[in-house]
Amino acid sequence: MTGLGGSGFGVAGPGTLGLLPHHDGSGLHAPQKAARGDEVRLRVRVPAGWGRATRVWLRSIHDGEPRYAPCTSLGEADGWAWWEAAMTVTNPVARYRFLLEVPVGQTDPDDGGPGRGPGGSASGSAGTTSGPAARELRYWSLNAQGLFSRDVSDYADFRLTTFPAAPQWLRRGTMYQIFPDRFARSAGSSEQPAADWAVPCSWDTTPVEGSGPQTPYQFYGGDLAGITGKLDHIQQLGADVIYLTPFFPARSNHRYDASTFASVDPLLGGDKALVELVEAAHARGLKVMGDLTANHSGDAHEWFRQAVAEPDSEEAGYYYFNDDHTGYEAWYGVPSLPKLNWASQGLRERFVLADDSPVARWLKPPFNLDGWRIDVGNMTGRLGATDLNQDVARLIADRVREINPDAALLAEATNDAAPDFSGEHWHGAMTYSNFTRPLWSWLAGDAAHVNFFGTPLPGPNRTGAEDFLATHLDLAAAFSWDVRQQNMNALNSHDTARAATVMVDGGQRLGAVLMFTMPGVPVVFAGDEFGLKGHNGEASRTPMPWNDPVRVLADLREDYAALAALRRDQPALTGGGLRWLYAHGDALAFVRETAGNSVLVVVARAAAEVALPPGVLTGAQFEALAEAPAFTGGHVSAGPANTNPASGGPGTGGQIRADGGASSALICTLGPAAGVWVLPGTPLPRAPLPGATP
Repeated sequence: MTGLGGSGFGVAGPGTLGLLPHHDGSGLHAPQKAARGDEVRLRVRVPAGWGRATRVWLRSIHDGEPRYAPCTSLGEADGWAWWEAAMTVTNPVARYRFLLEVPVGQTDPDDGGPGRGPGGSASGSAGTTSGPAARELRYWSLNAQGLFSRDVSDYADFRLTTFPAAPQWLRRGTMYQIFPDRFARSAGSSEQPAADWAVPCSWDTTPVEGSGPQTPYQFYGGDLAGITGKLDHIQQLGADVIYLTPFFPARSNHRYDASTFASVDPLLGGDKALVELVEAAHARGLKVMGDLTANHSGDAHEWFRQAVAEPDSEEAGYYYFNDDHTGYEAWYGVPSLPKLNWASQGLRERFVLADDSPVARWLKPPFNLDGWRIDVGNMTGRLGATDLNQDVARLIADRVREINPDAALLAEATNDAAPDFSGEHWHGAMTYSNFTRPLWSWLAGDAAHVNFFGTPLPGPNRTGAEDFLATHLDLAAAFSWDVRQQNMNALNSHDTARAATVMVDGGQRLGAVLMFTMPGVPVVFAGDEFGLKGHNGEASRTPMPWNDPVRVLADLREDYAALAALRRDQPALTGGGLRWLYAHGDALAFVRETAGNSVLVVVARAAAEVALPPGVLTGAQFEALAEAPAFTGGHVSAGPANTNPASGGPGTGGQIRADGGASSALICTLGPAAGVWVLPGTPLPRAPLPGATP
């Protein structure tokens, strides 16, 4: 992948991003799975509009040391030269990059050469070289972060992993997150036992307190049978994976402070209600995932109470007590969330290995959950000098796969998640760093005092699309392509402000387009489809407005359903590569591509023009832009590059061709808008170039 960025990119203007050498981990360029010892073939492609490489090498890391393999020219297809080299997979994570040798001055004169912007003007550190120090050749390095004319760290090298594949249903799914207390009440919810900690609230009239002493105790009475009764709604949105926040008994509405892991909260309907929900979901082809706190329990948990009462008990070793047993470690210092000590073999047995352990029991009949999301997975097993994080991840993953090899295992990591997510244990991350945070910044509105992921700042800075791309590349580069496709992409969650509060008017729809079309699993937090608002996580946990249309702030149900269907129907959106074409100011564009199918995505937060110059797409792909988009949000249209199509509908200019016969296009928006076009696939070369040498 290539794109704009801070130091070292300086390789193209915003309209020529698509005319850069390109590789990603998709099937066009790399095998989708490999084993140690395999010889795999990796491909990179170089557009003629950027320059013609004379030689290309594959640099791979083996046992910590680099090796260099010459690439063989495979030929040209639609103006792209393809190169290929073999690599033996030595380590569980195989890291590699490409090195390109390009003669100075032997590039397309219309482009100005590598390292130059449109029209040939020098750009960044990669400008032209002249004078006595001039060289005849320039060397370029391509990694997962972009294209560089200088040496760069191995941190952002491409990664190919040898770990077991994640379940296909996860990669292809659309996830719907439910906070049970606020989703739906069943007819029998009023018959559930009362809770001494709860502050009863009216579903439609009691406002949610975003902060204050009553915030964790406000009780609206949503239950699991209520969810079962709304499966039609979930399915009509196009979601096929239900993710439930914790369902264990607790002394709060969020239930992250479990008092036991051995049963379902009676306030939610008990064990029977979970069995009925999962059975009903499975009958419709839906998956159901639970939420498990491996980092902590609640202070009312039976294990913790035993630990407090008997300092010499086995359970006392499950937690971190001080020497005189008068204090203990807790998550973020919150006393109700005592931290689990994974150095305890007894805890490992009881939490993971035993047949009735929390990890195992709920994946087996009669409950049959389809996987877990592990809360604060980044903190689990870590305290001071102790770091058992990956040891715990391995323990849980091995047990989950032993019970059900097709179960999904995701973990939360709110900051830079890549170091903990190789794909060996967790299939993917619930993280906000590489998608949600940069998206909030690009689409930031004028709302004051929005909680920006726990920082003391009043909200995100409003940045341009180039900063969105640079941040995304920075924080996605160290993930393998495999893991990126399984990371959760969320506009918001139960722990954040709502997108509708953070973003410009219409921004939530634009964000949803990116969520459904970029690599990763789209996550719809219940209420997003109704445009619900909230300035922080607690305020975002709003009861669903089933019977109160006044609280429906924006009905986006059709948009979500259409985007989910598009993602389900277009192979490029669940298995294709990602190539950025444009990122500047108010607009960005990219293409997801396979050999048989491609999808072009253009999103603009304001009126904008996105020029797609010759070479960024094939001729057949440009011609397909004359057809109506498969999805539109707002006014967006495509036409020939030498006209302005905004005055008419899509394709009004007929065949999309510029002067001279080279295919190009101009995509225009009249305000916040997005368009998604289904295109033909990206062809592979049919024959080697005449006289080509390795």
